[in-house]
Amino acid sequence: MRVLLVEDSVRLQKSLGKALRQSGYTVDLSSDGEGGLWQAEANDYDVIILDIMLPKLDGLTVMRRLRTQGQQMPILLLTARDTVADRVEGLQTGADDYLVKPFALQELLARVQVLCRRHFATRTNRLVLGDLELDLAAHAVTRSGLPLELTARELRLLEYLARRRGQIVTRGEIETHIYNDAVDLMSNVVDSAVCTLRKKLEAPGSPPLIHTKRGLGYTLKETV
Repeated sequence: MRVLLVEDSVRLQKSLGKALRQSGYTVDLSSDGEGGLWQAEANDYDVIILDIMLPKLDGLTVMRRLRTQGQQMPILLLTARDTVADRVEGLQTGADDYLVKPFALQELLARVQVLCRRHFATRTNRLVLGDLELDLAAHAVTRSGLPLELTARELRLLEYLARRRGQIVTRGEIETHIYNDAVDLMSNVVDSAVCTLRKKLEAPGSPPLIHTKRGLGYTLKETV
């Protein structure tokens, strides 16, 4: 999942960016409202984390412009303001959630996870496909009742495929949502990642789950 973090505090930007990446998210950073708006317009994000008090353009203005353009990605506002009027203004302007500084890091990660679910129109942290089960809250995956050892990025890749189960997911979509623009488009990083994940999902007596659609991409589905 790809996240845009717009935060002018160097310390907070660094700590949040590190925590999000360790949780398997691809993270883009911006330190001011103008840069954040440009990135949000140019890329497809699953969640935007947006501070209100920003240089050049404040967070509410950035969010208002995105919503005016019809952009519907979930937005989590960060702010030091804690009055009812401030929260109402943020939500009425188009925020999906609101977090007041200082906050616990685990709470922010939990809220980002909820917004990712909302982005994919699901309301659960538990995804099931045949004998495959993903417990995203516990960061656990099992198949036929046996635990699988996945890296944080492998888990995000599997989650992305699972939330789009039965659909063809292109290589470009995986690059955008699981990796970032730094990935060499001529490399085989996506193919290698899918191949590794496919092998980890293999289980004796169970059908394959990840299928390659030659020239199109990949799909996660249970075959009979």
